[in-house]
Amino acid sequence: MNRFSYARPSDVAEAVREVGSDPHARFIAGGTNLVDLMKYNVERPTRLVDITRLPLDRIENSSGGGLKIGALVPNADLAYDPQVSRRYPLLTASILAGASPQLRNMASTGGNLLQRTRCLYFYDTGTPCNKREPGSGCSAINGVNRINAILGTSDKCIATHPSDMCVGLAALAAKVHVAGPDGERVIPMADFHRLPGDEPERDSNLGPRELIVAVELPDEDFSGNYTYLKLRDRLSYAFALVSVAAALRLDGGRIAEARIALGGVAHKPWRDTSAEDLLRGKAPEEAVFRQAADHILRDAKGFGHNDFKIDLGRRAIVRALAQAAAGTPQTQIDKRIQ
Repeated sequence: MNRFSYARPSDVAEAVREVGSDPHARFIAGGTNLVDLMKYNVERPTRLVDITRLPLDRIENSSGGGLKIGALVPNADLAYDPQVSRRYPLLTASILAGASPQLRNMASTGGNLLQRTRCLYFYDTGTPCNKREPGSGCSAINGVNRINAILGTSDKCIATHPSDMCVGLAALAAKVHVAGPDGERVIPMADFHRLPGDEPERDSNLGPRELIVAVELPDEDFSGNYTYLKLRDRLSYAFALVSVAAALRLDGGRIAEARIALGGVAHKPWRDTSAEDLLRGKAPEEAVFRQAADHILRDAKGFGHNDFKIDLGRRAIVRALAQAAAGTPQTQIDKRIQ
């Protein structure tokens, strides 16, 4: 691990100034991802700006009738908050599906959004990786790519986004509030993370000196028909091979509104609104769900070891929509697939 300086600001404006004073500075909160990356020499910040003293640890009602979640709210507190678990159980389920209790106690809401994408070669500094060194090449495309992406890939990168919480936030159409040297702005969750394209080193559209201050959940009710289905190599702590956040609003035996977001398949949480449009007005039946799954995966491409993800993803989407329609969400206590 390289040497670095350390600062601990007491307000957001000071934090933005501190990180702006050094192009290689990084914000740190729980450190559950950044510290690991520093140990592997993947990240080599010259300055750490500790934001844990900032007043960003509250869950409050928003002006639009939803909830505003401070960036420093721990994942565990967020999952078990009474309002969140009652109004947004899909978010609770996605958080509890991820990591371990110890990590959820430390990991922050804002930090979860900023987890670096997952790929064996990204963490191995002895191999070429365009995310670490742009232009060096992507070792995963012709390498061991079982965990890698099948949607939205480029010839520069096939890494996957690791977060479960972000898949839930994507399905709920959350908004990310950020602050920077030019003031505050709001980024829709759909636009926060990036596909690799020609710049795989950029995981998000957050500016280099911007700080996440809150995540806002809209005032929408998907608390009755939802599920978070996560398929992985083992039932205990493991990243998703494929995960699906599904939520439906039913009216008169028809689907009035649908939300579907996938994890483990792309460089960002994958939400296809055109597939959701296909479901609107239809009966919640398996044939309809299969049509939506085929539409979502129409451009899916495997790279050898991860070819299985295409069929696994198709079956996961159908299963998740069936669970949501029946109002029988996947339990995160007994993780065996229902």
